[in-house]
Amino acid sequence: MEISLTAEKTSARGRPVNPIILIPARLQSVRLPNKPLADIGGVPMIVHVMHRAQEADLGRVVVACAQHEIAEAVTTAGGEAILTRADHASGSDRIFEALTHIDADRKHDVVINLQGDLPTLAPDLPRAALDLLADAAVDIGTLAAEINDSAERDDPNVVKAVISTSGTPAGGGRALYFTRSRAPSGDGALWHHIGLYAFRRDALEQFISLPPSPLEERERLEQLRALEAGMRIDVAFVDTVPLGVDTPRDLARARELLGARAGSWAQAGRIRR
Repeated sequence: MEISLTAEKTSARGRPVNPIILIPARLQSVRLPNKPLADIGGVPMIVHVMHRAQEADLGRVVVACAQHEIAEAVTTAGGEAILTRADHASGSDRIFEALTHIDADRKHDVVINLQGDLPTLAPDLPRAALDLLADAAVDIGTLAAEINDSAERDDPNVVKAVISTSGTPAGGGRALYFTRSRAPSGDGALWHHIGLYAFRRDALEQFISLPPSPLEERERLEQLRALEAGMRIDVAFVDTVPLGVDTPRDLARARELLGARAGSWAQAGRIRR
């Protein structure tokens, strides 16, 4: 019965035609208070992230905000924002609430969940995650980069993706597991998971309807909920991990990188930051 239902779901799916990028944002950050509003070159960090999402040129971009201050920063910069409940347990819950408010007519068939602390994100990364959904069997697309720093192999803050490349196109594979431990064992590449997700709309709805799973709670990784429920997550391999801003040191690095970028734009006659 499960096989027939899966086949029916796959046959009803087409290639994504109308994606939306949703960026969850909240002020509660222990290591970097008021993180979305952190100043980077005179621009709040959440606005930089919004601009990176717009540069991906995939369609509508909306910031799902837990607080009025974030929404005001986004709309002042000309972006679209929506207020959500402040007490959501995860960014996935926040973007789902936002989606139900802004797209009740179900015009968007794919939701890209882009974290609000990636101000230097390359625009080709959301596109890479979206491209995985060309295969109708894939529920969720995500990304990983090969680990080249030996210290990251055993760092629990670096989430590893265990990926099978058997029977999948070159440049990616199918996720079998995610863990904070070194995995798999033995010789070969280890993959640093990048927490950017392209959900089919029905997959996001299914994911949100599920209770937290045992492995999710054990590893503290919500994507395991999808795998335990039998959902398929495919992974595209990319060259680098985008800078996630979680600490004052990360923020200083982001200011350095975006300052250099603004300088190159100015020389080219562009003014956008």
